[in-house]
Amino acid sequence: MPSQAAQALEKSIRALRGTWGTHRSVTALRNAGVGHGDLRAQEKRARQALRDLKAAGVIVQIAPDSATYRLSDEQ
Repeated sequence: MPSQAAQALEKSIRALRGTWGTHRSVTALRNAGVGHGDLRAQEKRARQALRDLKAAGVIVQIAPDSATYRLSDEQ
């Protein structure tokens, strides 16, 4: 079962589309009410949620050397 952060982030990514990295994910999680803790904790949660969504096939990494993602069904 995906974490609360991954579920909230997926909802934001599907609604807003575009590219997603740590900074945008932190903002989306904060807006969804799951962005508690200091900035380091928020960034860690966002990166984990991005990895979880990537593993589930929801998002794909744009470039191998970049931590930037997009929905898997976007071109």
